[in-house]
Amino acid sequence: MDLDRYDRRILEILQREGRLTNQELAERIGLSPSPCLRRLRALEEAGVITGYRAQVDARKLGLSLMALIHISMDRHTPERFANFERAIAALPEVLECLLITGQEADYQLKVIVRDMEAYQRLLLDKITRIEGVTGVHSSFVLRAAVQDAPIPIPEAQ
Repeated sequence: MDLDRYDRRILEILQREGRLTNQELAERIGLSPSPCLRRLRALEEAGVITGYRAQVDARKLGLSLMALIHISMDRHTPERFANFERAIAALPEVLECLLITGQEADYQLKVIVRDMEAYQRLLLDKITRIEGVTGVHSSFVLRAAVQDAPIPIPEAQ
């Protein structure tokens, strides 16, 4: 999709302030409400905007332990990867699951739990029991230096 300056501005603003009304958004980008809404709907229909969500403070919910887990698999087959990804997608503690290269691991997971005991249960009772998992290496997050950064919107070519 070719984005003009208005489309790019809509995306930049909504990534930071997703609860703006159409009227407020239109004023911020310098359009009247009708064309702003048409552009917004076009971005949604094209799949550029994939959804809206609330950002939640995990610590206020008692979730204070975040970890990055590198997972090694025994076989590199589409079926093995699909099975692993299905099992991981069913775990609410998993915030991200990335298939990676350049490491000894095949996947990197970002997980969040209440404490070390909950982490141990997640790791030993769920993740390591997924068929094909042969290696696990955990790193614990001390703090997030950058978090939920907006996607950079490329300039027109």
